[in-house]
Amino acid sequence: MFNFKDRVVAITGASSGLGVQMAHGFAEQGADLVLLARRREKLQSVAKEIEEKYQIKVLPFECDVTKLDSIKDAVQASLKIFGKIDVLINNAGVGSVKPAEEMDDETWEYNLAIDLTGVFRTAREFGKVMLEAGYGRIINVSSMYGMVGNSESPAAAYHAAKGGVVNLTRALAAEWSRRGITVNCLCPGYFETELTKDTLNTESFKAYMERTVPLGRYGKWGELNAAACFLASDEASYVTGVILPVDGGYTCV
Repeated sequence: MFNFKDRVVAITGASSGLGVQMAHGFAEQGADLVLLARRREKLQSVAKEIEEKYQIKVLPFECDVTKLDSIKDAVQASLKIFGKIDVLINNAGVGSVKPAEEMDDETWEYNLAIDLTGVFRTAREFGKVMLEAGYGRIINVSSMYGMVGNSESPAAAYHAAKGGVVNLTRALAAEWSRRGITVNCLCPGYFETELTKDTLNTESFKAYMERTVPLGRYGKWGELNAAACFLASDEASYVTGVILPVDGGYTCV
């Protein structure tokens, strides 16, 4: 099960963090990859590492999800190299921490532009290719903070955008399911990445996780991959519109 040989998986936000982790996860299952992000040099480095390690084809392509032309160029580049796109992982995102009463409009709009509008535009443009082919798997990456509030690190714009991604997923699933495309949503909790590692390993944050996360720890490298591969697989053909938390139980209490 879950063999992705001859499948093409496009991942946004693929130059670091969970995007890189999922890229390794799909490559390990035999998928060819389209890696999309804004940082060209970092992207190329990740692509080279994965290509050499797994002996698959990888297209690194500089893409800014806030710019429609950039997304369209990424779609055309993918088709030129691979001729198709089977799976889209809508992972690019940002998160601004600021009390609501201090949040300026620019910060609010920046978060929504990437975390919600960018997700919609990318799903729409890649979705057009999938609709024509009659097959596709779209996975939108939201957050556990798209499902619940949070008093520890105030981030109203992030919550709003990620909550929007949750219901956008349901809307697209309802529209496209009878046309061969499933649309599902991952809601990760705290995960170790290059950006979060130092914070997650402080004594204060460890104590916070012990109080709030039933498993008592953050997610480790690769622990999101099984969920992503499941939702993107042929075997998950009867799964659509699902909102799947991968958060160590944070949202169940």
